[in-house]
Amino acid sequence: MLPETDALTVPDHTPASSFGLAMRVLPAPRRAAMFGIYAFCRAVDDIADGAAPPRERRAALERWRADVDAAYDAGGSPRLRALAPHIAAYGLARADFHAVIDGMLMDAQDRPICAPPADTLDLYCDRVAAAVGRLSVRVFGLPADDGILLAHHLGRALQLTNILRDIDEDAAIGRAYVPRELLLAAGVEPRVCAAGADDIAAHPALPRACADLAAQARRHFAASDFVLRRHRGSPGRAPRLMGAVYAALLERLAARGWSRPRTPVRLGRLAKVGILVRHALL
Repeated sequence: MLPETDALTVPDHTPASSFGLAMRVLPAPRRAAMFGIYAFCRAVDDIADGAAPPRERRAALERWRADVDAAYDAGGSPRLRALAPHIAAYGLARADFHAVIDGMLMDAQDRPICAPPADTLDLYCDRVAAAVGRLSVRVFGLPADDGILLAHHLGRALQLTNILRDIDEDAAIGRAYVPRELLLAAGVEPRVCAAGADDIAAHPALPRACADLAAQARRHFAASDFVLRRHRGSPGRAPRLMGAVYAALLERLAARGWSRPRTPVRLGRLAKVGILVRHALL
């Protein structure tokens, strides 16, 4: 059985990531709430991506679901003690924490996700990314309707960018998230889609499918930018920064190309600082 963590390990400093960059512009109470959400997501993601047998990973994730439920009850949850005040302060929805766990359970099945149907990929993105966004926009202070719309589009934009960045890393653990419809349209044969992630990652037609998936990500970035134009100032500042970092990463990936060898692409510190300077005061 997987060992249980006594409580969430909430960072006491800004993580070195696009998330960390965006958190710098939040007031301290909202930043603390986001660190709590980040710690929860990190904990369940580490389980889903861990080396334990799938059945153990699923059981560990279900124990986190029980902890979430306990956090909304009178007795509380020792493991979510650090997050509980923020759940109350910002009205964080139990269903969104459950959705994140459901997304991690998709990564903890006996057979890894490989060339999923487009609607399955969209459900996965909604659970592992947009649900996090729905929690986050409450902390940021965005109005409910625009917050949900932003979470829908920006969550998908960020997750599709992650998928395109991590093609080879995911293939090494048997995963291929590029949807089956795009692979087939690009010329990847059905037998290759069924063969496994390594075959998909090596196929010469994969770059075309990646380009089509990148176009989807750009449409979601554009839709999220449209929402954020209505929210200049503090509530929109953190998501605007996060979107700008990931949009820049996507364009660097596209400039590198999708064919092998796919050398890792990262945004350096200077590039991130430049984005911070351009967007933090909007």
